[in-house]
Amino acid sequence: MARGKRGLLAVAVTVVCAVTVLAVPGTAFASAPAGPADPSPAPSASASATPAPTTAPVPVPDAELEKVRAQLDGLYHDAAVATDAYNAAEEKTRKQSVQLARLEKRTDTARKKLAELKDQAGAAARAQYRDSGMPPMARFLLSDNPEHFADGAGTLLNGARATKKLIAETDRVERELKRDTDDAEARWKKLERDRKDKAAAQKTIQAKIKDAEQLESRLEKKEKERLAELERQAARKAQTAWLETGVLKKQAEAAEAAPTSAEAASAGARAVAFATAQLGKPYVWGAEGPDSYDCSGLTSQAWADAGTPIPRTSQEQWKQLPHVDVTEMRPGDLVIYFADATHVGMYVGDGKIIHAPRPGRTVTIAGAGTMPILGVVRPDA
Repeated sequence: MARGKRGLLAVAVTVVCAVTVLAVPGTAFASAPAGPADPSPAPSASASATPAPTTAPVPVPDAELEKVRAQLDGLYHDAAVATDAYNAAEEKTRKQSVQLARLEKRTDTARKKLAELKDQAGAAARAQYRDSGMPPMARFLLSDNPEHFADGAGTLLNGARATKKLIAETDRVERELKRDTDDAEARWKKLERDRKDKAAAQKTIQAKIKDAEQLESRLEKKEKERLAELERQAARKAQTAWLETGVLKKQAEAAEAAPTSAEAASAGARAVAFATAQLGKPYVWGAEGPDSYDCSGLTSQAWADAGTPIPRTSQEQWKQLPHVDVTEMRPGDLVIYFADATHVGMYVGDGKIIHAPRPGRTVTIAGAGTMPILGVVRPDA
């Protein structure tokens, strides 16, 4: 019996110790990517039931925060890819809607024209019926008045020509109406596909942003501050490396060798002035102002304000606008980033850009070399 009591007491002590161990706070960011396994042995259960002293949360090492930063960069990049897809689909639906409106106007005009032609054909048929159904040629041949022969012949010829023209015009309008109707049907189907593409991209954007926000929400305030500092350090390091290539000196030499024309300088200055006026406004995917922008929404609106419409998305800006060497870029040129051309900023000189970075940020000035540069395009080349 004594042995049974001692066994029961040992089990109770073990349970109390286990609860005590679980109650000790862990790291502040439990779901950060796992680092190397801790080589220290696991603590053994104590025979004492005395509660363990409360300890401060274990800070997340910088190496772990770097992994978090890389993960966040990946999520926001994926959101940028989806944003470009959303913007492209939005642009297509806009164009399709305009074209459909034009087609509807044309088909409406064609239907009215066809109705008029059929009325004319009906009037001609009714006139023939009133003349006892006798064809015009028969009435002409049976006429007893030879003096009206020449006039009758001309009238008959003109009537035949008018009838032929009426039939040909009716046929042409019917073909045109059918073609426009078929075209409109095809465009409606295309519009629906573009709308579905836009909806799918929207879901992807929202999912990626939500994942990123959840990832950041698990960090303590001090860890968020350290994460922000790590981002600034990475940006400074990238910008310094870019400047050390001598790019600004090469730009100055290129500008001296080929001065910018007054007209081009004025257009670039207007685009830069517009972008500068947007500083501090929030990034919102798909936004083109005036209260918020995404990256290509900002650049496209800036150049539209300068009098030079350009493509809506960063990928189309890269595809369609003239390329210039990075050593020759001047204020107003657009710097395209990442291998898939999913980000864009406007060069303002002195190695800096204005851009709308990502969700949760505002339009800001940054170093042009803080992100991987794909190339530079010039809207007013």
